[in-house]
Amino acid sequence: MSDSSTPLLERLAELRERVAFLVEHRSATDPTATDPMRGMYLTDDAVRHLLAVSTEDAAHPADQGVPEERGGTAEPPTAEERGGTAEPPTAEDPDEEPEPSDEDRLHWLAHWLRLSPLESEILLIALAPDLDRTFESLYAYLNDDVTRRRATVALALDLCGVPTHSAAGRARFHPAARLRARGLIEVDEPERPFLSRSLRVPDRVVAHLLGDDTPDPALDGTVRPLPYLPPEAGAHAEEADGGAVQGGDPMIRRLAEQLSARPLTVYLREHREGDGLACAAAALEAAGLPALHLVAGKGSGDPHRPQEHAPAERTPGELLPYRELLREARLTGRAVVVTSLPEKPDELIRALAVRDVPVVFADPRPYDPQWCEGGRDPVVLDAPRRRAGDLDAWRTALGPQEPGFDLAPVVAAYRLGPGGIDRAARAALDLAAFHGTELSASHLRRAARQQSASGLERHARRIRPDVGWDDLVLPEGPLAQLRELVLRAQHRDRVLGDWRLSAGGGRGRGVVGLFAGDSGTGKTLSAEVVAGEIGLDLYVVQLPSVVDKYVGETEKNLERIFTEADRTDAVLLFDEADAVFGKRSEVSSSNDRHANMESAYLLQRLESFDGIALLTTNLRSNIDDAFTRRLDLVVDFPFPDEEQRLALWRHSLAHVPCADGIDPASCAADFELAGGSIRSAVVTAAYAAAGRGDGVSTEDLLAGARREYRKAGRLVLDDASW
Repeated sequence: MSDSSTPLLERLAELRERVAFLVEHRSATDPTATDPMRGMYLTDDAVRHLLAVSTEDAAHPADQGVPEERGGTAEPPTAEERGGTAEPPTAEDPDEEPEPSDEDRLHWLAHWLRLSPLESEILLIALAPDLDRTFESLYAYLNDDVTRRRATVALALDLCGVPTHSAAGRARFHPAARLRARGLIEVDEPERPFLSRSLRVPDRVVAHLLGDDTPDPALDGTVRPLPYLPPEAGAHAEEADGGAVQGGDPMIRRLAEQLSARPLTVYLREHREGDGLACAAAALEAAGLPALHLVAGKGSGDPHRPQEHAPAERTPGELLPYRELLREARLTGRAVVVTSLPEKPDELIRALAVRDVPVVFADPRPYDPQWCEGGRDPVVLDAPRRRAGDLDAWRTALGPQEPGFDLAPVVAAYRLGPGGIDRAARAALDLAAFHGTELSASHLRRAARQQSASGLERHARRIRPDVGWDDLVLPEGPLAQLRELVLRAQHRDRVLGDWRLSAGGGRGRGVVGLFAGDSGTGKTLSAEVVAGEIGLDLYVVQLPSVVDKYVGETEKNLERIFTEADRTDAVLLFDEADAVFGKRSEVSSSNDRHANMESAYLLQRLESFDGIALLTTNLRSNIDDAFTRRLDLVVDFPFPDEEQRLALWRHSLAHVPCADGIDPASCAADFELAGGSIRSAVVTAAYAAAGRGDGVSTEDLLAGARREYRKAGRLVLDDASW
């Protein structure tokens, strides 16, 4: 492609000829034309000349030029009147708009923004001094003021052959007119009379017309390009098994058709934060429209920052330069996607809901018509639930080389949007390069978990799983149920969504399991194993930070936890869950009524939950029957028998230096301890051995087991009898 400035310079050459004619025409009868101080003062001859020109114009207003609707140049005097000089060049016929060429960005801009030929000429006239310095002197002469080196409203109308008293011509400079409303020109010096106000083209528009598409600096920190794949890169998206990618969703296909046909303003209500962004990205990709992404949240605009650490909320007008954003979208032919709307988004929506730029808003809240009162309401749609395990997007982000492992189960749990998948893939590849190895499943899971960092730490303790199935010593029944729990977490979108086995009624696609058993039987360890197998972090809810003595505060704390868990990829663990999931009782006091209200809230919230939650309890009978009905699985953890206890002793000693002839069989036979107590006994024995500088002996194990018995308040025979 040739230099984008070449067509502009050619058009400036044509404009220069018209300016030269206007200079010649005015100077022919101007007695001060040769005065070097012209424009600095007014002589008597200059005043008489201005009076004569004004009288002539008033007597023959039509002689000033062609009607505004034609947008042509002023009708030149005859050759005899000019002393035989050649006819001056005139503007092209405004009724025959030329086809835009690939090189001429001004023509393309006029075509894209539907500018009339007159508006294109005004833009070119205002642009000229920014491209060619000689126009400064020419404009200064025509403005009759050496300090006025830009085109004025009057000069622009004169050069276009439009009478300065034409209402239609003056309307082109109104704030609501195309050129100003779309940020293409600025009319400066409002204190001056209208005709003498200067016209200026913003630097970003000048740069674009010259071929420079560096984003407007005013948008730094608030707007970024939406990750976009050309249509050919995602053409096979709908061929994935079971429509696993969102490109196969009928609503997204319909939205893509509408966006490609006309500029559309859409409000996507999200079930889970990020659903709208993923839907918009898929629809825009299918429509072939790149987009600008605005995160319009509070303060810094970071939706992941905890609110108590965020700066004070600013108004949308302070946060975002609307005009610059829309101008950038118009110049580059992009749509606008807005997520994380502020608490009061009415100003934002009214400012961005325009008719010539596709705009997509996404927010979890239902649309309120008051937000756009007096304006244009967007098309309100429900965003499809974002699917986990978008294999096509992951393969594209990881590059052409196939990973050396089965990708599907590794990414099955992650509901990342297009940007999150790209960042996770890059981070995983960087981790593999850092370790000097091939990309592995652990690299990918670690990178994906980093993208799901959340604000759950305020109410939950984060555990990064570091255990596996080999660390569990359980009967085959509970182990099979735990594996089924992992299976449900990985395939819930297909079963509950694609196969339409969800119960409806606004129910979510979450997985909720209850682990019941005595203390130390492996409930928390099993939760960690399940989270690790799914590839997610485990968050143990700190109940003391949730339960509040004030009415309604417990529900608010729980809602924050569930909302954050819905937004991110994590496994929630409610340890000792009977504290909040206990049985409802008959109302005999206000305390009973509020406790029952908490239980009712939890029952409703679990039904709409979209994440993975695990509950543990030592007494299954304490859990309300209504909660039990809503559980996907109830896993009973039995107290270990002698064979399992021996396996637990040996597993705990696997990495501990042991003395020759050590035999934990006697401990397994004589001490009825659960797995947690056995581990504590081994820790006690290990400290004793470390103090001696020797390996753990059988006596050390017996001493540790007796200590665990005493801690539990159980009878222990005198040491001499053992």
